[in-house]
Amino acid sequence: MFQLSAQGLQEVQKELKRYETKESAIIPALYIAQKENKGWVNDEVIHHLSKVMEIPESRINEVFKFYTMFNQRPVGKFHVQVCANISCALNGGRELAQHICKELKVGYDQMTEDGRYTVSKVECLGSCGTAPMMQVNDKYYENLTPESAMNILRGLK
Repeated sequence: MFQLSAQGLQEVQKELKRYETKESAIIPALYIAQKENKGWVNDEVIHHLSKVMEIPESRINEVFKFYTMFNQRPVGKFHVQVCANISCALNGGRELAQHICKELKVGYDQMTEDGRYTVSKVECLGSCGTAPMMQVNDKYYENLTPESAMNILRGLK
């Protein structure tokens, strides 16, 4: 059964106090819970947040299911998100994503056998002038080539 750590609970309580309505704290609370649940959110997390925040599960699920930054299944230690939107696509983003999958021997939204990587295609990472790009966990990498991207991924600890 998922439960926030004492620090996570304190952070959620702090977020609840920041806003006029409890619902406004759903996004930061989901981030906190996702981080504590090894990078993803499941029904247990939603249930726990509902109790902690005193908000119906359905309200939390509305936010959780809408935003793509919340993972609905387990992800690897390094979640590699490759932009495939128009600017990145025109500059090789889709091919970059395919290359990474081929090198890591994994399909989109699947975890490598060793649990290190999950590769996802995403719609926009907000860096059109430096396309193609990828986000790995919380860090952005821009102006990528297939070789530079793989060098970055191989260097992650």
